[in-house]
Amino acid sequence: MEWEFHVFSIIGTIAFAVSGAIVAMEEEYDILGVFVLGLVTAFGGGVIRNLLIGVPVTTLWSQGLFLKTAVIAILIVFLLPIKWIHHWKRSEAFFDAIGLAAFAIQGASYAIKAQLPLSAVMVAAMLTGIGGGMIRDIMAGRKPLVLRDEIYAMWAIGAGLAIGIGNLQKPWELFSLFLLVVLFRMLSVYYKWKLPRRTLRAAAERNNAGGQS
Repeated sequence: MEWEFHVFSIIGTIAFAVSGAIVAMEEEYDILGVFVLGLVTAFGGGVIRNLLIGVPVTTLWSQGLFLKTAVIAILIVFLLPIKWIHHWKRSEAFFDAIGLAAFAIQGASYAIKAQLPLSAVMVAAMLTGIGGGMIRDIMAGRKPLVLRDEIYAMWAIGAGLAIGIGNLQKPWELFSLFLLVVLFRMLSVYYKWKLPRRTLRAAAERNNAGGQS
């Protein structure tokens, strides 16, 4: 599983590093801010996962290949023509889905390798898949996508469940799962699937209107 682990790590690192860099440029951060937000987005989920499953956070510094990959991806995006970036923005959800799927599978595989129980595998998949994006949105002053948008974290949890129950290890099995997560994430965006929610805002506005009348 070592080879597959590295492949999905690289895919997720590039997708989320680019995502973080573009959000930073949208918020008009300087070049340092672009690199910081890009790196946080790429590695934030893995750091949170490591904290919760007992892996030393310092292992991040041993991931030289991934750090270099993220830095190069961010630099390329920073230097791209603006019109190319706007073109990428039209496909933002697709790249976000790629990062979500790749990191969810990477996180679940990490937990399986550590021989953790199914619940930990699912949590590792979820946190690795959504953690970086949550930190990105918070640092950019936005409401985290995972808490307000179409079904998002559920696909990461589903990937962890599939790997934990099915003991998926073969390359074609993991790649098939990767494609499924991307597909369902994009379907949830297109059809606007959402989890049940309740809002207090409408009731509060009605009460305020009634009180004023």
